[in-house]
This record gives sequence, C-alpha cells and structure tokens, in this order.
Amino acid sequence: MILTMKIFNKYNHIVLKASFLSLLMLGSASCTKNLLDPTVITFISENNAFDTPDRIVAQINGLYSSIKSGQFWGGRFIIYNELRADEFIMNKPNSQTGQNTWSQNVGSSTAEVINLWSAAYATINRVNTFLEGLELNKSKITDTQYNNYSGEAKFIRALCYFSLVQVYAQPYIKDSGASMGLPLRLLAEKSSDNNQLARSSVAQIYTQILGDLNAAETGLPLTYANATLTTTRAHRNTAIALKTRVFLVMGRYADVVTEAKKIVSTSAPFQASTGVNNKLETSVATVFGGTYAGAESVFSLPFTATEAPGGQNSLAYYFNTAPGNAEFYLNAAGTLADPVYATTSTDARKGFILTQTGQRWLTKFKVPSTFSDWIPVIRYAEVLLNYAEAAARTGDPATAIALVTAVRKRSDAAYNFSATALLPANLISTILQEKKIEFLGEGFRVPDLQRLLQPLPGKVSVTNTVADVAPAESRYIWPISSAETSINKLIVQNP
Repeated sequence: MILTMKIFNKYNHIVLKASFLSLLMLGSASCTKNLLDPTVITFISENNAFDTPDRIVAQINGLYSSIKSGQFWGGRFIIYNELRADEFIMNKPNSQTGQNTWSQNVGSSTAEVINLWSAAYATINRVNTFLEGLELNKSKITDTQYNNYSGEAKFIRALCYFSLVQVYAQPYIKDSGASMGLPLRLLAEKSSDNNQLARSSVAQIYTQILGDLNAAETGLPLTYANATLTTTRAHRNTAIALKTRVFLVMGRYADVVTEAKKIVSTSAPFQASTGVNNKLETSVATVFGGTYAGAESVFSLPFTATEAPGGQNSLAYYFNTAPGNAEFYLNAAGTLADPVYATTSTDARKGFILTQTGQRWLTKFKVPSTFSDWIPVIRYAEVLLNYAEAAARTGDPATAIALVTAVRKRSDAAYNFSATALLPANLISTILQEKKIEFLGEGFRVPDLQRLLQPLPGKVSVTNTVADVAPAESRYIWPISSAETSINKLIVQNP
C-alpha cells in the first residue's frame, strides 16, 4: 500500500508538473541559447505564454528539453536497448545502473520500467498541453509559424509514442498490430480526472505516429537559420527520416523506399537534394568528435557542461572507461567479433574501441565528467541503410548494394564486399550486419531484433549468465509500469 501510494504520487507529480511547465516555461528569446542552455529559465503567466512567437519557441525548446531527460532519450532509452541485447557485458553489478535490465529480470515496479514510462508520458502531456494552447492562440502568429511549431510538437509526440510502443508492446510485425498497445493520450491533462484510459492496439498507436509525422512533414520548414538549429530542431527531412525507421519496424518496405527517395539522391554521392543537405560525413569520427552539427546529423539532442544532474547524457558513464565509470564493456562474441575490428582491418570505426584493463570499451561518447556529448537520434547513415534493406526486400538489389557500399566505404575506402556477401540470398544479412557495426552502442540492437521477431540473445558475465529470450516469452517486452496500473484501472497488464 505504501509503495502504491508512492508510485501514485510520483507519476501524478511528473505529469502534472509537465503540464504546468509546458504552459509556463519561457527562456531567453534566443532559440539557440535556450535549447543549448536549458538552465536559463524564467516563469510567466499561463495567460501570456502564447503572446509572442519568441515565447512559443521558448516552450518548444522546453519540449525538446523534456525528451532529453536522463530517463528517456537523454541516455537511458538507448542504454536499455543495448543492455537487453548481447553487445555489452556487465562489469559492475548494480541495480541502479541497469543490472536488472541486462539480466532480463525487470518487473512492473523496477525503477527503469517506471522511470522510462513516466518520462515519456510526461513529454507527451507537455506536447498535448502545448498544442492545445497553440490552437487557442493561432491568431497571434502567421500560418507558417503555426505549421512550424505544431509540426515540431507532433514530431516529438511521434518519437515518444514510437519509443514507448517498441518497449512496452508486442512488435507490429507479429500480428499486424493487433496486440495491445498503449494508452493513447492526446488531450492535455492538467489534473487526474482522465487517468482511466484503456490500451489502444499497436496498430492504432502506429496510425497515430504516422499521422503526426505526416502532419509534421507538411508543416515543418525545409531548414533553419544555422547548422545548430537544423540539427537540434525538427525540419522536413527529420520527419521523413523518422518515417523510414517507423515503416521499417512495421515491415512496410515499399513505404520505406518511398520516403527515403524524398531525401536520398538516385546516385552517389547520396545526399538530400532539398531542404537540409543531409549526407554522410567524410569521416565517421566527426559525427562523435566534431561540432556535432554536421550534415550527417538529421536530429541530435545537445548537451552542455551546465546541464542539471539527471538530465545529462549518461552514455559515456555507462560504456566508456576513464572518463566513464566502466559499467559495461563490449562483448567479444558480439559485433566486436566482426573482421571490421580485426588487427589487420583499416576500418575507421575501429577508432571507437579502446582496450584497457583487459577488456574493450566503446568510446563513441567520450566527454569526461560533464558527459556532454550530443546524442545522435537520427543519422543520415541510418536512412541509407533503411533504404538499402527495403530496396533489397522489394526487388532492387542494385540500389541496396550501392547504399550499403557507400556506408562501408566511408569508413574503409579500400574495402569491397565479397561477391558472396552481395548475392540476393545474403544481401539482407550483409546490410543488417553493416547496421550493427555502424550503430554499435546507439540503441538499435533490440528494436532490430524485435522487428524481425528474433530472440534476444543470451550472454555471460563473470557473475551472471543470461539465457536467450524467445519472442513468445513474457520478458520479450517490458511490463506496463506500475505507476500506470496503480492509477489507471482500465489498463490491462502485459501477460
């Protein structure tokens, strides 16, 4: 009873606080500074929150800051998707840093299950509250501004629901989305009056996600005033790129091709010909050690040394050693076993691996102490590989080969795939392996396994052995958070 009350209070506090802040937050009139330095905040009356475009943009920056929560896209969402797979081995058993997730041993009251759910729904509610206020005040701004701002909010909501439905619901491809999905909350919740809401189906959640992304694509600008803004705020290419990921997860490969063609040129060098000139960086190292705002970054979350504790990017802390805390080292039997990482390899992605204390560590995220690396949510390399896989699955091997080759040769110009690797029977496996290499540590491993209905692989540490988790097992997805089930009597727990 005491635990239930604590959960009730925590969940309602998060959601109601999000509602309040989404109406009241206002920072500097500078869009760039407000997003990069979220500690500069002033509070204004709800009645004045939509008075000017600058105040509206300040609220939008608040929405982006919300998804940067350390419990969500600010680190843990990526970390949990990596720990549940086989790429990392637990070095320091600690329930506070993902031991239960790595061991496939979470329950509805496990901290990570509760925190991720609550952080994502808090952001969703902030979006809903913002959209309600924007609609009531649309006469105060131009149609172009209205479409831009609502497009950004809907992109963020789509990203939230897409993230949640992959963790807490069965894969769409299992039964074309007929399984139980999530509570589909689309209204601004400023009290606990509407807590009672049954789960919509997985298909209904994906319909909402695509509806939001289609609306965002129509309303978002082609570009912004500078590279920082085009990296940290959603533009038209951002919505399209995320749709390639969504359609890939749904197994709608022809739709992946349709979307990708909007932002990928028909021949090398592959790049976007309209809007932001997204393309691969010349060096993959630049993506994680440069300005973070290069052409490859379709959408990234910025962090600074002044981020509040708990909002910082924790990826270096988990996966790196000095500057990190060496929580999880790379599994020698995972992707690390690929010849890309062999001593004789000349692939530049070897540079992200550090050998120390007898183990190998991932150093993509490397800023010490403040852990202020930017988080790449969508990279153009992903768009190319999504397109490559979809092309291979829809009878266009020539395009698939050209795209996967472009990604490989960016890191190793002298490399040529073997003829066997590019045979129709092997091409999809080649593309999937390239994706594992390219996005090691970026949170793609479990979503890719689940969309293909493959087991979550087992692994072995010094202190623990974890068996495979088959798609039919209850552990294949996470249980619904007890923070939700304790207040929402209409929701049904995952079996």
